[in-house]
Amino acid sequence: MDEIVYYDRYLDRECLEKVYGDKFLRWTYGTLGGQIALTTMVKRAWFSHWYGWRMDQAKSAGKIQPFVEEYELDPAEFKLPVSEFHNFNEFFYRQLNPEARPIDSEPDSVVFPADGRHLCVPDISQTDGLFVKGEMFSLVKLLGDPQLAERYESGSLVLSRLCPVDYHRFHFPVAGVASAAHLLNGPLFSVNPIALVKNIQILAKNKRCLTRLKTEQFGEVLLLEIGATCVGGICQTYAQDNQVLKGSEKGYFKFGGSSTMTIFEPGRVQFAQDLLHHSQQHRELYARVGDRMGSVQK
Repeated sequence: MDEIVYYDRYLDRECLEKVYGDKFLRWTYGTLGGQIALTTMVKRAWFSHWYGWRMDQAKSAGKIQPFVEEYELDPAEFKLPVSEFHNFNEFFYRQLNPEARPIDSEPDSVVFPADGRHLCVPDISQTDGLFVKGEMFSLVKLLGDPQLAERYESGSLVLSRLCPVDYHRFHFPVAGVASAAHLLNGPLFSVNPIALVKNIQILAKNKRCLTRLKTEQFGEVLLLEIGATCVGGICQTYAQDNQVLKGSEKGYFKFGGSSTMTIFEPGRVQFAQDLLHHSQQHRELYARVGDRMGSVQK
């Protein structure tokens, strides 16, 4: 993959992704030396924990302002000014002002759980692949439960990919009662398309957390947070077995690119037309937390 092209919902045009750590990713997943390093070091939890530790050090705060400028972030959205972050990790999982991410108020809507680049699959059993035609991960391996996988095998799915430049808190896409998050341990491969076009099964192998959300309109929705290289942790901030609101915070990722996945029972959701259109072209749609992902299927 030479370039990563996605469609920006707000600019209404194709954009070229500016990849953080691009050279390292291409070396790791595209060369023999990189593959050796991947097997022996990069996918290991200790490597990501070590990198996360580095981002917790006070001297890492010096990276914040150059990062904001290079990736053209808007400090007006931040709940705290740049000067008040004690290290890069604090900045990385920063909170935003509520008005920066308004939540779609339509009662029948479901919203994106994270800022990022999104792909949808209306029927998992009929998909021709995500990033590449014919390439799809195993639902049984992803969920770690054959009976659960059978229940959702004809369901719908949205993959939301967060880049290091994105807001890294994730939210509930619809109101409901949320179970405890169940950890499915695994390695920490990159979830960048540079890696996923080589092996889409990464999504079903990486360390991930699974939460069941019981809702009135969408049945039981499965929510997964998927770790990746240099993700220091998947942190849940919600109160389990309690009612949660659409758009309320669920948790956050520490340093690194990562992904969330939202899986619906069959016949429950109708995805937004732009999300459907671009997903059919194997092209991600950029949209933010709280914006409309779709609605209840009539």
